[in-house]
Amino acid sequence: MSRISARFHELKMRNEVGLATYITAGYPDLEATPRLVRALVEGVADIIELGVPFSDPLADGATIQRASFRALENGATLGYCLEVTRRAREGGIEAPLIFMGYYNPFLQYGLERLARDCQSAGVDGLIIPDLPPEEAGELAGYCRANGVDLIFMLAPTSTEERIVRVCQMASGFIYCVSLTGVTGARASLSPAVAPFLARVRRHTDLPLAVGFGISTREHVEEVSRLAEAAVVGSVLIDLIDRTPQEEQAAIVASFVRELKGG
Repeated sequence: MSRISARFHELKMRNEVGLATYITAGYPDLEATPRLVRALVEGVADIIELGVPFSDPLADGATIQRASFRALENGATLGYCLEVTRRAREGGIEAPLIFMGYYNPFLQYGLERLARDCQSAGVDGLIIPDLPPEEAGELAGYCRANGVDLIFMLAPTSTEERIVRVCQMASGFIYCVSLTGVTGARASLSPAVAPFLARVRRHTDLPLAVGFGISTREHVEEVSRLAEAAVVGSVLIDLIDRTPQEEQAAIVASFVRELKGG
């Protein structure tokens, strides 16, 4: 059983909604990322997504775009992200670690090499917003061979045919986008989320995680009635932005505990 599957099994046994947290690797600086990963673990985040910086993060709003640009300026690369993960594992971190990034850097790195190096470093899964299932066959094969989950995104606008295809190919969980737009904190969840998730449920037993716009404990509670996990990203980047460097880890851990309900 993969770390991701094992974590969702634990959550189900505890009748608890999971919390997946996103930070951009290399932001606000290269040294901060390992500290922030550990802070997320201390805050009892169930899954940690490391954003692989890219120059054109088309699924992301202004907050993560800004963080990705700064991370690139800092020299963050895919190799750096692998090294951060490797060191986290060596440091005893057992939480599932996922790379969320765009296809171009992965393709340039080499798909087979990527899957092999992810397995070696301790990366549990990949989320690639701009990789449609129709084009994912080669990478999916390499991921299966190396025990790396390939996690696909679905949106409220996804057709029934696309939902079926994704459910057939996905592993780990399915990332369900809560709105038709880019990442960023929102005041409330769309009323379209519940019927959208019901459409996806008809075709898979995989856990569903809801992201884009999740920013409060109330949002997480709402997601808990609909899906197995909530994904929080932009609000964490905003929190890091406005917190002095020496306080970031403690504040991030405290905020994640608040999202988890104490």
